[in-house]
Amino acid sequence: MEDPTEEVQKHLHEHAHESRDPGMLKIALSSAIIAVLAAIASLMSEHQINEAMISQLKASDQWAYYQAKGLKHNLLDTQKELLTQLGHPTADETARWTTDLKKYKEEQKEISQEATQEQKASHRSFEAHYRLSFAVTFLQVAIGLSAVSALTRRRWLWITSLVTAGVGIILMGWGLGLAMLT
Repeated sequence: MEDPTEEVQKHLHEHAHESRDPGMLKIALSSAIIAVLAAIASLMSEHQINEAMISQLKASDQWAYYQAKGLKHNLLDTQKELLTQLGHPTADETARWTTDLKKYKEEQKEISQEATQEQKASHRSFEAHYRLSFAVTFLQVAIGLSAVSALTRRRWLWITSLVTAGVGIILMGWGLGLAMLT
């Protein structure tokens, strides 16, 4: 993913290096740190959306497997009923069918639990992605505000950029916390 603030960041560092103004150096340093955090948040955001998709695919596979077991159960149950009505099954066949029917139901229960867990993991990863993508946005806005503060030499804009970065860092922490749960 291309960083839209990269050019602004380069200009800000060149301007700070040329001016030797301590205030300008603080702005450049803080914006560099914010840019690193934005890059990390962006990388983690992309990773989490990929994890969400993989988990959802696994859940879909499990639900398809669940349905296949259900079909096997229903076919065997129908076969058992038909042959019982016709009076063909032996006691051993009836016992084996009953065991197999019970096994299919138990397998369906296990498969259902696995599919549900994968769906929950997908949801958590998507939530982490959502928080991290907002973090990236706030951090990029903070970089933009830093650049404007450097150009206009307005300290209040720099402080605003730090507050905006703070919100981005909180969102980043929240997103990373959710990512750790997956």
